[in-house]
Amino acid sequence: MSGRAEGGSAGPINSDNPRRPRRCHAIITLSIGLVLTALVALGLEWVDRAFPPPLQHAQVFSREVVDKDGQLLRAFATPDGRWRLKTTVADVDPRFLEMLVAYEDQRFYEHHGVDPLALGRAALQFVTNGRIVSGASTLSMQVARLIEPRERRTWTAKLLQVARAIQIERRLSKDQILNLYLTHAPYGGNLEGVRAASLAWFGEEPRRLSVGEAALLVALPQLPEKRRPDLNLAAADAARERVLGRAAVAKVIGKGEAERAAMTAIPTRRLQLPAHAAHLAEAALRKAPKALRHETTLRREIQRGLEAVAREGAERLGPKVSVAMVMADVKTGWIIGEVGSADYFDASRSGWIDMTRVIRSPGSTLKPFIYGLAFEEGLVGQETIIEDRPADFFGYRPRNFDMSYQGDVSVREALQLSLNVPAIRLLDAVGPSRLMVRFRRADVRPKLPPNEAPGLAIGLGGVGITLRDLVQLYAGLANRGWPVRLGDGIEGQPGLIDGEPLLSTVATWQVADILSGVLPPAGSRQRGIAYKTGTSYGYRDAWSVGFDGRYVLGVWVGRPDNGAVPGLTGYGAAAPILFDAFAKTGIAITPLPDAPAGAVRLDQADLPIGQRRFSLTANGLPSTSIREAAPQIVFPPEGARVDLGANAGSTMMPLTLKLQGGRAPFRWLANGQPLPDVTRRRVSQWLPDGGGYSTLTVIDALGRASTVRVFVE
Repeated sequence: MSGRAEGGSAGPINSDNPRRPRRCHAIITLSIGLVLTALVALGLEWVDRAFPPPLQHAQVFSREVVDKDGQLLRAFATPDGRWRLKTTVADVDPRFLEMLVAYEDQRFYEHHGVDPLALGRAALQFVTNGRIVSGASTLSMQVARLIEPRERRTWTAKLLQVARAIQIERRLSKDQILNLYLTHAPYGGNLEGVRAASLAWFGEEPRRLSVGEAALLVALPQLPEKRRPDLNLAAADAARERVLGRAAVAKVIGKGEAERAAMTAIPTRRLQLPAHAAHLAEAALRKAPKALRHETTLRREIQRGLEAVAREGAERLGPKVSVAMVMADVKTGWIIGEVGSADYFDASRSGWIDMTRVIRSPGSTLKPFIYGLAFEEGLVGQETIIEDRPADFFGYRPRNFDMSYQGDVSVREALQLSLNVPAIRLLDAVGPSRLMVRFRRADVRPKLPPNEAPGLAIGLGGVGITLRDLVQLYAGLANRGWPVRLGDGIEGQPGLIDGEPLLSTVATWQVADILSGVLPPAGSRQRGIAYKTGTSYGYRDAWSVGFDGRYVLGVWVGRPDNGAVPGLTGYGAAAPILFDAFAKTGIAITPLPDAPAGAVRLDQADLPIGQRRFSLTANGLPSTSIREAAPQIVFPPEGARVDLGANAGSTMMPLTLKLQGGRAPFRWLANGQPLPDVTRRRVSQWLPDGGGYSTLTVIDALGRASTVRVFVE
């Protein structure tokens, strides 16, 4: 009884025993599965970290030199000879991106490196047709192949490509993956990336593409060598039509657009990538050899115009002749265009030599600064009569370029005709050393012959200077007498030079006024610029430098080997190039500044007696007796605030004016208007019309002037 009872009570307990082992077995199996899954995941994670995709291999790009607006001036091939310009989605036409995704990988933004639907479709087509009908490579897989190419296309290589695509998707955003494709996609030959292809086939950046251009750029990377337009136009055309015929692409471009795009011509010639500013570009690379992007102060359209003019001018002038140009903005000191030679790649013209930095004789181009000093000293006015006759300056006998003499001429005519004897007469009067001091104010130091002090010959080119330094000197003329330091075109520190002016504002205006009246060369029209030409001894160098109210441009023409070019002159060779360059840069001419206070152009009869004729001594040499100090206003001083009762409501009091130096009689001007009387006294009175800023100027009998600006209260 008890045994049955015990047996009966044990029955239900023993009836659960078969389930418990099964439950435990399931738990154990699940645990093992989770552990194995975790181990596999950890293993894959370890493999992923231990063997990452070689993304660093994708960071080798062509180095670029760009203008101040970021436009490409010149690109350099990669060390392995590839044109591979770094490209991002922001650099290309958005419609091209839409067409690319529609044609290559419609689910690009949904999958994680591999598209299962595309794989299934490709496998079914392979089984059904016995051959590959369409591929299943995503853009991520294509990027994996581009950064880690395989010589043979095997199943192992394909599996690795799949794994790499997944790894890439884990590390990069979709835009970053597109950036890699846009930079590395092959386009035949040594072209890689959309930017290089667009520049090579269309001559433009891919920011704006026509439908036909975009379709061609989508089609070429699949078979880049077989579809190159310059080698197999039919294949390229067929590939483009295949892209345009895809339904997904048609949705992007719109109805009827494919037919119109298919009718556009395909380029049959590969263009050279931009190679502007060759000398400056190489200088930029030397300055920062590890940088991939080099910014300059140049402006691409100006640079292109200057290079075209230089090339055409050199061809017109004959073999072995080169041309160099520098154009600068005098307000900023930036070099906006620089041409070192007529053609960098022309060995017959020694195109590799940067002639903007070679020291050569400047001919007559320094004469304006001699005249400027003479104006500043009050020795002459524009209509002062000066002799152009044979003269002997202690053994130095200058002669005019054409060996003839004009006799009595005005100073204005002497500078416009670039007569040598009058210029040397004035240089002897102002002193060669003082002229060199003025050059140093502009941070320009012309090179003198060894062991020689400055002499009169510097006025006719007996000194060495570079084109770039000559432009820097003329920038001071264009900037109303204040010297400007030019940048180096790459970075540098351009801007105004602290210190004293190169020439006074009045003297600068007098020089610019004369040079603006020089007739343009034959075949050129007046452009509102002031310019000067020069020719060095022996017809080795021809120069022309011109400026308006904002820009200055210098031109050098000659042979880099310093050989003579018979008949080469500044007026006949360099000036036409100067005028052509101003026309083809596309820059609107800025008017020259108006005459400042105290600057007047008087007729010869209205000049002070001492300025009507340049004073000569008995032996025919310039007089050095005129050495009185120039006039200087000592009261009121510059910037003074004087209380004359302008704000008190009472009668305004006159202001006492005092000066020192100068030669009587004196003419005072207030705000550019002459006071009623000419006086020989050094103390005068002026009654202002009202309060505020006023400019006071005094001019002595020799035309020398002094100016101050005061505030009347």
